[in-house]
Amino acid sequence: MSSLWNNRISISIFGESHGPAIGVIIDNLPPGEYIDVEELGRFMARRAPKKDGTTTSRSEKDMPQILSGVFNDRTTGTPLCAFIQNTDTHSGDYSNISRLARPGHADYTGAVRYKGFNDVRGGGHFSGRLTAPLCFAGAVCGQILERRGIYTGAHIASIHEIKDASFDHVNVTRQDILDVRYKEFPVISDKKGELMKEDIQNARMECESLGGIIECVAVNVPAGIGSPIFEGLENSIAQLIFGIPAVKGLEFGAGFEVAKMVGSTNNDEFYVDEKGHVVTKTNNHGGILGGISSGMPITLNVAIKPTPSIAQEQNTVDYHDVKNEVLSIKGRHDPCIVPRAVPCVEAAVNIALLAHMLDYPNFC
Repeated sequence: MSSLWNNRISISIFGESHGPAIGVIIDNLPPGEYIDVEELGRFMARRAPKKDGTTTSRSEKDMPQILSGVFNDRTTGTPLCAFIQNTDTHSGDYSNISRLARPGHADYTGAVRYKGFNDVRGGGHFSGRLTAPLCFAGAVCGQILERRGIYTGAHIASIHEIKDASFDHVNVTRQDILDVRYKEFPVISDKKGELMKEDIQNARMECESLGGIIECVAVNVPAGIGSPIFEGLENSIAQLIFGIPAVKGLEFGAGFEVAKMVGSTNNDEFYVDEKGHVVTKTNNHGGILGGISSGMPITLNVAIKPTPSIAQEQNTVDYHDVKNEVLSIKGRHDPCIVPRAVPCVEAAVNIALLAHMLDYPNFC
């Protein structure tokens, strides 16, 4: 059940990195929703490897084949099943690590959990390859949300020590999201983006890797979505965000900065704007209070670790014979995962938002 998320909408992800295919089953989508297949392809392409040398050379189209749940371009209300073929695998690159624990990977923990029967090729079911079906599910949910005016967008907030500009957490708009969405390198400041790409290339040449932070926002989410304690909007988003391999941290609104504030600074004062809407002057709460949306933009930051596969010799263990070893990793790996993770974060937020929006009056 570990690969099944069930909260009004259910998302079940299946497959391994070097198996015949990967895919997803989405259940409880509202019926009659128009699905733009061309737009799905554009969303999926954002996750694909880049041609600028900042990502892996593994190349697959990643356009899912829809087996059920859509007829005449509209959702039927029954389970939507889609699969993606794996066509550019180099399984031989993993022949020397079937017994060796790659530092930073789930090889050892997976072997312990599944008694050595897990597929280690390309990370198997633990691979970032499994974010492709997650992106597909999130792209479908995003189309349904956008038809109601709700938009989710993300960009690279930082890579290593280089920071991009930030979204305005109070006044961010749909257009701000669209301005960055289909950039080849998703940053607000292209100048900072060039510096990031240079840093990634330097890391690649030094057989190193880099991590970073992704900032994500959602606009036009109405107040009153979510529930307290265990059914909070933050809870749902967090569950899906941590389904993305390499995520090591998550903060909403001002996040950990609130620990440095006093109450009067942290509190977001309410007022009625010129349109008669209840809003706040600041948005340290990130658009969520008590697990429920406030009507302000939902904002979050996601920390992505450096790619664990690096072309340097590393100390490790042979977990079959329980002895120390030295590991040299082969294969094609991203020197930085962050750019390709941007649409994955958007997808996770889209799924959580749609799941909670199903409770909203007159949504469907």
